[in-house]
Amino acid sequence: MGYYYGYYMDPTYLLVLIGAVLCIAAQMRVSSTYRKYSGVRSRSGLTGAQAAQRILQLSGIHDVRIEHVRGELTDHYDPAHKVLRLSDSVYGSSSIAAIGVAAHECGHAVQHDKGYAPLKMRTALVPAANIGSKAGIPLIFLGVFLGMNNILIQVGIWVFAIAVLFQLVTLPVEFNASGRALAMLGDYGMLEREETNGCRRVLSAAALTYVAAAASAILQLLRLILLFGNNDRRRD
Repeated sequence: MGYYYGYYMDPTYLLVLIGAVLCIAAQMRVSSTYRKYSGVRSRSGLTGAQAAQRILQLSGIHDVRIEHVRGELTDHYDPAHKVLRLSDSVYGSSSIAAIGVAAHECGHAVQHDKGYAPLKMRTALVPAANIGSKAGIPLIFLGVFLGMNNILIQVGIWVFAIAVLFQLVTLPVEFNASGRALAMLGDYGMLEREETNGCRRVLSAAALTYVAAAASAILQLLRLILLFGNNDRRRD
């Protein structure tokens, strides 16, 4: 059997399968946890949008807009335009889950306001990470197609590595935002203790999706390095 197995039919494909399983398991966990606590109405009666507005005001942030965006769990903070976008299932919902997600996005706004270094780094990496996630593997394929062109293959690996770096930098940003969210909800008296515990479960489950995504990206990069990192290898 040759030393080089090819890109698809080789033992290293197990790394991709492991990454896929991790991502699926994490997504199932966050979906079930969110579904559970989206059915528990908060005693305050605040909607996600109202909770976000109050948190921003009490945090001294008055230049961030709150907008409604379509979809489920499509919530995000846009630092470039200072817009906090809340999804259909969060914006008008008064559930514990909705308030937790809204508070998490406010956590990102607070990070931006305070100049949180990892958020700055992640924001700076966005353009390069987008290119890396879209162009890395195609460049490697092109290098293989052109007769194992070492330059293209190595460039593809390095470009993809930038996307992996983005995933790693995302972890402290997301964990910090959740920590800020739980602290603000408690400090501002917006959730009672048992409600905060439910909110913590929602945010912890959501954090697992980022951990799984980072692990999957690392495993994919490892596979690329094993297959193409040493392009001087030859078939036996």
